Amino acid sequence: MRILLLNPRHTSIGSRIPDDHLPPLGLLALGGPILDHGHRATLLDADRENLPIAEVVERIGGEMPDALLIGHSGSTSAHPVVREVSRWVRRRWPGIRIIYGGVYPTYHWRDVLAAEGQVDVIVRGEGEATVVQLLNALENGTSLREVRGIAFRVDGVPLATPPAQVIADLDRYRVGWELIDHARYSYWGGKRAVVMQFSRGCPHLCSYCGQRGFWTRWRHRDPVAFAREIARLHREQGIELVNLADENPTSSRVHWKAFCQALIAENVNVLIVGSTRAGDIVRDSDLLHLYKRAGVIRFLMGTEATDSQTLELIRKGSTTAIDREAIRLLRQHGILSMATWVVGFEEETATDYRRGMRQLLSYDPDQIQMLYVTPHRWTPFFDVAKDRAVIQRDQRRWDYKHQVLETKGLRPWQVFCWVKLTEVVLQARPRAIARLFHRDPELRHAQRWYTLMGRRVWFFEIWAFLFRDRRAVGPRLREFWGESQAHEEESMLVGRRDHASARRVGPDTSKRRAG
Repeated sequence: MRILLLNPRHTSIGSRIPDDHLPPLGLLALGGPILDHGHRATLLDADRENLPIAEVVERIGGEMPDALLIGHSGSTSAHPVVREVSRWVRRRWPGIRIIYGGVYPTYHWRDVLAAEGQVDVIVRGEGEATVVQLLNALENGTSLREVRGIAFRVDGVPLATPPAQVIADLDRYRVGWELIDHARYSYWGGKRAVVMQFSRGCPHLCSYCGQRGFWTRWRHRDPVAFAREIARLHREQGIELVNLADENPTSSRVHWKAFCQALIAENVNVLIVGSTRAGDIVRDSDLLHLYKRAGVIRFLMGTEATDSQTLELIRKGSTTAIDREAIRLLRQHGILSMATWVVGFEEETATDYRRGMRQLLSYDPDQIQMLYVTPHRWTPFFDVAKDRAVIQRDQRRWDYKHQVLETKGLRPWQVFCWVKLTEVVLQARPRAIARLFHRDPELRHAQRWYTLMGRRVWFFEIWAFLFRDRRAVGPRLREFWGESQAHEEESMLVGRRDHASARRVGPDTSKRRAG
């Protein structure tokens, strides 16, 4: 079969402001097994090329694939774009099958199939094995009911097959790197870059995380094989930086240490950036010299909140003392720290924001990332927030960079001002400015690039708040988004086979779709 993988253009700030663009790992991860099973695959990265929808549709027509596979890493906020593109494709090229995958459709499959008649099949959970089985069924004309981990319509009614099993061996399927021109992708201020995963999932139970249940269980690649792949990409494609898409690559001290040692042995000049937990950094205080030698230049740590009460509410499993110590240890070993602060978990007041700013100053991170809590109905946090009012109805803005839930104690403009003020105070203080002149050239470059991007985003967000975005107190979250799906948080099965039959939409499913 002829397969076209589509990464649709996204309207998020992260896609449009920087001059750098990273390759779409999720689609490339499907491309490898699709090619290896005898199908023809090509990638259309409309996000990288910033293509308008009309041109995307014409490009699709030029390929005329048997099936169009659509996915985007910014799954929830990208859905309106996917919806529009797929409608255009169906009108213009009605013979092309449309397959949709990602985190958002995995959980909202009932809503999508009920509202979007142009979407033929939804892939639920990780897709490498499922997509191959699905394409074989479509090619051979066999029943889709035999393919686990998908959803489709039968007589116009949405139906889901039993969940697929998690992929226990992540080295079983390769990434289809040949689908891209590596010279067209960069990060970190022009460094040739890729996105990779050492692991999938997270063993921790943060109540707001929309990723943990999607991946279902933490698993990792073979440390030596992963290091070898990075080295090959460096030597053959000139890759200078790897952005780890893992939720928590350092979960296993033993296997992360083995990876660091294997990459050091490869003797390649590659930088590593990613996300981890402060507790892992403190746990590995005696291994951080290996982190540095392996090329780790920055870790983002989800501090999420600056007070113990909120950390307990969201089941973060950390403390302010651990967060502070992790930042100190990273700096001691020449590794940059980025601290995230997520606002909106509770009904904050101006006093809370002042205290949070002081706490962040005491942490003294190299970089910060201010985010707004964005509730997903398959997470436990949804039940905590279900009676709060929605103030942002445009699903394209549900990207963690826009306030979506009302805070009773502060109006949206006040919340926004506190966020912008915190960013300025943290990044314009003397210590932050001094780091722009760091004696280490790589750290100096990183700080200057981050500051340049941050300044551009900061002014753009002010413009968007004042002149583009619209906010109004709307319905309660559960009325806007539908009922909780916390009981369906885990999208796949682990270590057992569930022989339950495919299921149709029942009377207790969610009744409303945003957008």
